[in-house]
Amino acid sequence: MPEIRHQPIAPTRLQRLCPGERIDAHRHDDHQVVYAGRGALAVTTDAGSWVAPATRAIWVPAGTVHAHRAYGCLDLHLAGIPVSEDPLGLKSPTVLVVGSLLRELIVAYTRRAGGGPEFARLRAVLLDELASSPRQPLCVPQPEDPVLGAVCDILRRDPGDPRTLAELGREVGASDRTLSRLFRREVGMSFPQWRTQLRLQHALILLAHKKSVTAVAHACGWSSASTFIDVFRRAFGHTPGSPSGRIRSGADRGLAVGTGATERGSRSRGNAGAANWTAPACPPFMREIPECLTTVDTAVTGSTSDTPLHRGAALGRGRTAARDTTPRPHRRSTGRRR
Repeated sequence: MPEIRHQPIAPTRLQRLCPGERIDAHRHDDHQVVYAGRGALAVTTDAGSWVAPATRAIWVPAGTVHAHRAYGCLDLHLAGIPVSEDPLGLKSPTVLVVGSLLRELIVAYTRRAGGGPEFARLRAVLLDELASSPRQPLCVPQPEDPVLGAVCDILRRDPGDPRTLAELGREVGASDRTLSRLFRREVGMSFPQWRTQLRLQHALILLAHKKSVTAVAHACGWSSASTFIDVFRRAFGHTPGSPSGRIRSGADRGLAVGTGATERGSRSRGNAGAANWTAPACPPFMREIPECLTTVDTAVTGSTSDTPLHRGAALGRGRTAARDTTPRPHRRSTGRRR
């Protein structure tokens, strides 16, 4: 087993990586914020993987063994945070929405690394912004069970694989009910939720490589480009073809993209709600996965392994239209009979 590199102090710097370039597994005694100014960044641990485009950052807690990989030309901003200063209180990596203020703070922090009162004041503001930044469930957990791991490996090799859980189960020698139970127990989410998370991550990687929206949609298993665009917009707050420099993320509007009231309330509640989550391989905020990340996937793939997710069809299809109760203006009678 390769030796894990230990860097006691997490570096604070700007580092440029070429497409496909990696930083091998290592750990710090400090916390670290990693942010891609351009391209897409993957952070991988034994528990799973996280992918963040230029509108997101990844919080890596102190002591976490992790590796990085660049997709596209990557401007990697590394911001080390002393272990004594922990604005999030989390034990697993977390994807954070990056608004305009947080983005500029991260850029300034990585360019002015050093001591002095000015740097300390900058870090204090950065910590405040990190504490209030909405979190997003963009993790793809890795299960420990070997049978479930075989299913996940099949889909990791081809995220666009359209087979249902029952069909995948026949390949690994397990029933869909057994696999569905394992998904809940091992990764804390259903099969459709896990697969949609995987497809969104793969979409970010392909987009970083300048693939067209249509090509990405079909490569990731969506039935059409319009379906993919809608899922992507609900998850990230903008379309996949939007230039990253003009993206207005949810943090600019004071709410989390695609998560509704649950994330809006997290600003005032802090981490109290997240602390109760105990899924083995999933970060605490996974308990509030946006509905759009589950119903769309089941509609596209036809999977019936998790019945509650089929109560509403994707993108509003199959839903009963609300009755229009708007009063109509009274029409004067002309007295003419027909």
